Amino acid sequence: MPITVCRKEHFNAAHRLHNPLWSDEHNQRVFGKCNNPHYHGHNYELTVRLTGEVDPATGYVYDLKQLSDLIKREILDTFDHRNLNLDTDEFRDLNPTAENIAVVIWNRLRAHLEPRFALSVTLYETDRNFVEYHG
Repeated sequence: MPITVCRKEHFNAAHRLHNPLWSDEHNQRVFGKCNNPHYHGHNYELTVRLTGEVDPATGYVYDLKQLSDLIKREILDTFDHRNLNLDTDEFRDLNPTAENIAVVIWNRLRAHLEPRFALSVTLYETDRNFVEYHG
């Protein structure tokens, strides 16, 4: 019977929502204050969920220490205290919306997990604004 284990993490990052194909006026209309040319930041809350069968030998679905280490290496070390637009390869040409950040996080983690695990990512940009991606 499948069960889900979860790990919650936190990171801070700056970004600017901007489409270079649009005029400055159009970007401002669509993205508002999130289009600030000097960027703005968020205190992101991330929840990673793995669903799978319990291993009878360990009693684990997945070792949460290993999950913590994976998230640190693949997500926190890459995105924490960074300007996503300027400091990361993933967002040089991809608008760093919460939706796109969640997909990038999912892809970075998925590459290191066995296919038998279902992976889900929830990313809170603010207390009231969040996205979920299930792949």
